[in-house]
Amino acid sequence: MLQRDTTLTTDQKALAVNLDKYKYGSIVEIGAAQEVARRFFKVGAAAGTIAKTMSAYDMAISDDIYGHVSRYVSRDRLLQMLDTEFSQVVNHLAPLRAKNTTFFAYAATVTARSFKQKNECHGWIGIRLQLHPGAAPSDVILHVRMLDNDNAHQVDALGILGVNVIHGAYFNHEQPEWIIEGLADGLGRERIEIDLIHFSGPHFEEVENRLMNLHLIRSQLTPAVVFNPDGNVVVPGDLFHGKPVMVMRGDFKPVTCIDVDMISAGLKQFSQLAAVDESEIVSLAEITLSSLLSGDRVDGADFLARLDLLASQGYTVMISDYVRYFRLRAYLRRYTPKPIGIVLSVREFEVLFDEKFYDSLEGGILEAFGKLFPDNTHVYVYPVRLSAAQGAELITLANVEVPANLRHLLAHLVENTKLLAVEPVDDSHLHIDARQVLASLQGGRNDWQGSVPEGVARRIVDQRLLGYGGR
Repeated sequence: MLQRDTTLTTDQKALAVNLDKYKYGSIVEIGAAQEVARRFFKVGAAAGTIAKTMSAYDMAISDDIYGHVSRYVSRDRLLQMLDTEFSQVVNHLAPLRAKNTTFFAYAATVTARSFKQKNECHGWIGIRLQLHPGAAPSDVILHVRMLDNDNAHQVDALGILGVNVIHGAYFNHEQPEWIIEGLADGLGRERIEIDLIHFSGPHFEEVENRLMNLHLIRSQLTPAVVFNPDGNVVVPGDLFHGKPVMVMRGDFKPVTCIDVDMISAGLKQFSQLAAVDESEIVSLAEITLSSLLSGDRVDGADFLARLDLLASQGYTVMISDYVRYFRLRAYLRRYTPKPIGIVLSVREFEVLFDEKFYDSLEGGILEAFGKLFPDNTHVYVYPVRLSAAQGAELITLANVEVPANLRHLLAHLVENTKLLAVEPVDDSHLHIDARQVLASLQGGRNDWQGSVPEGVARRIVDQRLLGYGGR
């Protein structure tokens, strides 16, 4: 089995590109000096690689070169830069260079740590390149968060990242996962976070970008990625910034009528908070990475099926590497001071109040709940009925059983409105158990279809998703 070479240093990568006389292009960087270009010049032989370097810091100058844009650190500006630079390189140099030259344009627009303020440090980075002489170009673009605490280290990290992008795109383009895995080479995961990547163009036509973004989590480059209902990856900071967020965690295998009602009921109650403007709420269906794993691998078809079924119901979906709820809350709190709501089934109390679940924490379950509820965060608890039989017991926040030694903790959280009972919108679905639904649909029975939204059932049957009928 082929293995990615993980031994190459940043300088060795830059030199490998420089020594290939058929790779030629421009490097333009706005917002963090000329660190990528400097890396290539430092190792020598850069004249055979770099046709042009530039930093257009002044907005008027930048607009004159690339056109006006509403946000200068944005995907739109990055694409403007790639369009202009790649066209210029090809139009001016293709008649002059060897016929087997493959041209490229690397661009970055970032905001690094400033001298005067502690601003959000992030940026858009990309490369447009020919992977065969004369071929139509392909793109690799990504969004990065810089985690170093000072400008000098952030600029240094961007220089290393840029070399990794250029080297990876040229030398690992047949294995897009390797491009992703190589992004943090020479950096470590504590210095950068990549929360979006997108491959496009003729060479990457067969690449499934949703799986590539999931690979960002698998490669420990980000703790979470977010997909809008169109299936496109979005930047979490853009989506959550200054917004109240309501999230429901689940396997969604498949999404059921009780899931739909839980989210609706949670939103109805969450929107009544004084600090919540209903029109601004971001609602999420969240799936943990661990629930997507089979052994140590992800079943890509299973993941895409769940994503498609949720998208068909209009949900924004977040995949995260957070097993414990307090880490999920902390992640969302990066981006918004507004209220956070988490809706969960009373079935989840078996785990939520299991002290063994918090063994790795010095303060155990008390530390976990302390981190879950330090501010305006509320957990909405949805009831369940143990069976569909008439008169079957209803389990609610008021009568749910927890270990005897934790009853006072539960009472404290309820008394202080940290845990809130949520009223179903439609109580006819309270008996639904997603595990039974999955077993029925995989077993070829028909009793499951009434437990999922009509459109979900139709997609599962038509496309034979989630092991329908034993495949």
